[in-house]
Amino acid sequence: MGTYKRNDRELNEIRSLEITPNFQPNNQSSCLVKLGNTHVCCSAILEDRVPGFLRNSGKGWLTAEYGMLPSSTSERMDREAAKGRQSGRTQEIQRLIGRSLRCAVNLDILGEKTIKVDCDVISADGGTRTASITGGCVALFLAIKNHHDDQRAIKSFVAAVSMGIKENQVLLDLDYDEDSTADTDLNIVMNDKDELIEIQGTAEDAPFSKKELDDMLVMGSQAIADIIKKQKACIE
Repeated sequence: MGTYKRNDRELNEIRSLEITPNFQPNNQSSCLVKLGNTHVCCSAILEDRVPGFLRNSGKGWLTAEYGMLPSSTSERMDREAAKGRQSGRTQEIQRLIGRSLRCAVNLDILGEKTIKVDCDVISADGGTRTASITGGCVALFLAIKNHHDDQRAIKSFVAAVSMGIKENQVLLDLDYDEDSTADTDLNIVMNDKDELIEIQGTAEDAPFSKKELDDMLVMGSQAIADIIKKQKACIE
């Protein structure tokens, strides 16, 4: 048995989660997600055009962008725009957000429109990608609710959570200190039908067992079910 203990919460407990819809005055299809000390502003807009490969197809598209403000971490980060290119990490995360949220919307019913979801990290303390997916889904559905005639374009709620193993203990929703020292990192994305959309898992120090993977999936699915209840309360 492991010996790791948290001071502020149980091992199977997520940090305090707040989702504030309509966060941006100029875009009512937005929300602020606060997951402990990780804060992400998510917004979505609906455009009357699609990428070239979807023209005349009758189908829509969804794309996502992710970024971190220079002051979102303890040491200032240079803006990637100033460097002239995005980091590999940024590209990987925004592709994950896009893949996850395309599972939330019925692109056939959306029609030839593109939804652009922006996720901007204001404060980073671990779990920025999972918070972005959770908040991005709320912003996405607000955009459909506010600007689309057919609400059937909303297919299923999607949320994400991080997990890990530290000192032989399975942990839910790792903060930065835990994430940077964990033996295993795992992120899962699921929908409101208890179906998996994506699993990202890496053994940082030592391999993890199938049982530990099963334990993380059970713990994560229960947490996501609770997160989705908060998402739905923002849309109703």
